[in-house]
Amino acid sequence: MTSDTVTRLGSSVIQHGPCNARVYLMKLAVEDTDTIIPEIEALADRYGYSKLFAKVPASAKDRFCAAGYRVEAHVPGMFSGVEDGWFLARYPDSSRADPGDAAPLTTDLLGSAKSRPEPCGNSSAVSGVVIEEADRKDSDALAGLYVDVFETYPFPIHDPAWLRETMDDGIRYFVVRAEGRVVAASSAEVDVTGLNAEMSDFATHPEYRGMGLCPALLAAMEGEMRHSGIRTAYTIARAAFYPVNITFARAGYRFGGTLVNNTNICGAFESMNVWYKSLDGDNRK
Repeated sequence: MTSDTVTRLGSSVIQHGPCNARVYLMKLAVEDTDTIIPEIEALADRYGYSKLFAKVPASAKDRFCAAGYRVEAHVPGMFSGVEDGWFLARYPDSSRADPGDAAPLTTDLLGSAKSRPEPCGNSSAVSGVVIEEADRKDSDALAGLYVDVFETYPFPIHDPAWLRETMDDGIRYFVVRAEGRVVAASSAEVDVTGLNAEMSDFATHPEYRGMGLCPALLAAMEGEMRHSGIRTAYTIARAAFYPVNITFARAGYRFGGTLVNNTNICGAFESMNVWYKSLDGDNRK
């Protein structure tokens, strides 16, 4: 299936398409606050999408809630370390709002994560590998890894050209190399105005799982984000996939909520957990 489109609606950034069957308001421009809701509603109605999903600052939250959106997750201090961020959703198709089997999985997972809040190691804890930031010449190897790990994905990370384009747009990719081969990867989608970063796209080749590469990548990314002045890190992780959730919990991230049936990944719609962490060193609730 063709990947969904990332485009602009006014000055705001959205993603929409049949793969995820949704409109995702990724970045709201202040000047679009009064007009964006009817515009994304019209887009969803035109294509028959079953979910509208918006990531917005606190200043826009009440406007969305008044239009029938519900809160699914919350990140304190998401924008510049000061203004909270809210993940809001509305479901034109009510059946998509049913979490189904995801609810007990999430409850069980959170219990497991919270019962083992061990510190996340750093990159030096994994021997025999090199962790570094990727560049354009790594795009083919990155795409190949993502093909091996994900059957489907909400963004076209299987396409080397798309990876190069996003690198040029400021997404920072990190890789683990073993004997010169890319065996694990991740990305940081940096909001330079909001001083936040989404820690995403974690993938480890099946032959290298169980070696602690994901925690090592996360620690290396956090160091780079702090160095760049980023104040809040967050992730949107597969709710039913224990290892990545436990990695973030152990690294000191807090649970922000669950996005129901949000993402087409590995061949089906899955609910996603939001985790967040202040990189300023405070302990936001």
